[in-house]
Amino acid sequence: MTADRAARRVAEPTRSVEVVGEHSQFRLDLERIRFSPYFSRLSAVTQVIAQPGAGPLIHNRLTHSIKVTAVARAIAVGLTDASSPAYPLALEHGCDAVVVQAAASAHDLGHPPFGHLGERVLDRLARETLGLADGFEGNAQTYRIIAALDVTESAPHGLNLTAAVRAAVAKYPWTRFADTRGFGTGPLPRGMRRVGGGVEVAKFSAYDLDAVDLTDARRGLPAFEQSLECSVMDLADDIAYSIHDVDDFYRAGLLSQGAVAREFRGWIEGAADLRSLDDEALLLRSAPPGSALEGLRRKLRRSDPWVADDDAFAEAVDVVADDLVDGLLAIPFDGSIASERALSSFTNRWIGHLQTSVVPAPAGEARTGLVTLDRLAWHEVEVLKFVHRHFILDRADIAMYQRGLSRVLTRAVKGLTAWVTDDIDRHRVPQRLRELVELATDGYARVRAARPDGVPIPDAGDVLRLGVGRGVVDYVASLSDDQALAVSEAIDGRPDRLWDIGQNL
Repeated sequence: MTADRAARRVAEPTRSVEVVGEHSQFRLDLERIRFSPYFSRLSAVTQVIAQPGAGPLIHNRLTHSIKVTAVARAIAVGLTDASSPAYPLALEHGCDAVVVQAAASAHDLGHPPFGHLGERVLDRLARETLGLADGFEGNAQTYRIIAALDVTESAPHGLNLTAAVRAAVAKYPWTRFADTRGFGTGPLPRGMRRVGGGVEVAKFSAYDLDAVDLTDARRGLPAFEQSLECSVMDLADDIAYSIHDVDDFYRAGLLSQGAVAREFRGWIEGAADLRSLDDEALLLRSAPPGSALEGLRRKLRRSDPWVADDDAFAEAVDVVADDLVDGLLAIPFDGSIASERALSSFTNRWIGHLQTSVVPAPAGEARTGLVTLDRLAWHEVEVLKFVHRHFILDRADIAMYQRGLSRVLTRAVKGLTAWVTDDIDRHRVPQRLRELVELATDGYARVRAARPDGVPIPDAGDVLRLGVGRGVVDYVASLSDDQALAVSEAIDGRPDRLWDIGQNL
């Protein structure tokens, strides 16, 4: 391994625990992440279904992160086995299992309250209300936490992690305003899309404030390409997400075997007829069963022609139909030992299958990392993700609930911003919020002074305004679901949950 992989921004003080060798450096990184309050907070942040309404066995962001870490370690250990087809790749790029564990443990630190809904709402508020050009992005917030917001006694800011771990956390290793001209008309990396003749960056791993740190961590890596350890973490996240969400929805009784079976059987039995329908016909309420799966098949062919294959898709649909639809879902979950055993068997079988289906990715393919799943397993994951996306996330009752949660975050952001900028009352702003505003303001001032390449330089008059906006977003994004509700109601003048706000203020 090169020196860059273990380099730290700040040398450890002599009073710190003795560090011997690169592996111990990485182990220290892992411990810093796991002992972080941002990591503990994930136990109170929604994965998909809020726990109060679904019971304590539903995954939250912490349990998800723990399981992603286990899957990621198993993949990393497998890749470094001399019998693995990816062993030469692991030797060339470096694949330390502890680096992978650290990145997997950290990968969701930046998720705001209320899951992906919170991410979308904060992005809109950050850009349209607060004037932050790069908005909000959960992956960039994660990087901001490890690089700037979290603390350790041995560094002025951030967790002082090694370059290898910081690079492994960066799933989308660019900023929102990355120079994408080099892609021409060719394939774009995941997280980017073509819009109106240009390229829109939807996913990215660093705000402009943290771009220099990301560049430093990735020194020596090709532009727009994940490190191998990052690719392993990213793949493990996809695997865990595809299986554990099905686990949650089955436990909560939200997956109707009849509805899922009708869709799968409709596609299996009517695939030829469905192919004759145009895209608009597939979206009609009167569309025949199987239309949504046919839409998925077409989407995969458009977005991922490097791996999408009709035969593999049909086989994946058959496999999932047999094991999930006609297997697990055929018997409703009732909390009995028998149903727990059936669910455990399903989950363990699929996790074991997928984490041993990792292969080197085609060279130079922009849409994937250095490793991927084999063709059949890749399609199986896409079909499994389709189940929860189509049958759960599009439900009208969930959409109604999410609209209410979006109002909660809107009240919190607007109310706190007004408070921070209130000349009469701003001296009573919570200390933590004041510190985050100061940190962000200092960051924008440094960007303006250093003028790094590829980073928008703020005008002098905008530094404080941007610092307020980013500081408020950093603060709200660090709340748990319950804390966000409490802050929103307190700002709105409702005392019902005043004492639920806790020490975060």
